[in-house]
Amino acid sequence: MTKALILDFGGVVTRTLFETHDITERALGLPAGTLTWRGPFDPSTDPLWVSMQAREITERDYWMTRTREVGAMLGEDWADMKTFVQRARGADAELVLRPEARDAILKAKEAGLKLAILSNELDLFYGVEFRKRFPLIELFDVIVDATYTKILKPDPRAYEQVIAEVGIDRADCVFVDDQLKNIEGAAAVNLPYVHFDVLQPAQSYAQALTMLGL
Repeated sequence: MTKALILDFGGVVTRTLFETHDITERALGLPAGTLTWRGPFDPSTDPLWVSMQAREITERDYWMTRTREVGAMLGEDWADMKTFVQRARGADAELVLRPEARDAILKAKEAGLKLAILSNELDLFYGVEFRKRFPLIELFDVIVDATYTKILKPDPRAYEQVIAEVGIDRADCVFVDDQLKNIEGAAAVNLPYVHFDVLQPAQSYAQALTMLGL
């Protein structure tokens, strides 16, 4: 019986921008320690993140605010998240990939599982060319990206679309996302899930693979 691992992209497949402040500062020529907001790694440093978790603002609102802030530090007007990601991390997509994600993706593929991405902003944030260069992207059978579909998680239609495209019964799929609202969306359509913990990525991937019989 074929099963499927369905992954969010930002934060699950990639390391978060919170984890790579040192890389960002070097890439942009900012003094070490300039970027102090740490999101889930230290909410006390990041009231804006707390507001997002309370659903007072959206995830896109959060990152557009950060994008404009960082651009302003350079005397530039950054109009989209793609500019932030590409300037912060340069051309090296390898810097972004979570080692734990690499291990899990390769293990899943080797076991014959289908692989899918369900993202709200893959190309919106990272850009088409960056995505094409991203390690292991060719191993994914299905990519559903709201950059194009305009259907954002936790809208039930987003989950239904990826389930339909992987062509496997939802009971044999596991969806992984780091945002609680998106996990609640999966639960609402009876899609098995793992609420990914960016503080314990290896444990989260192990749970997902165990649920898939690996």
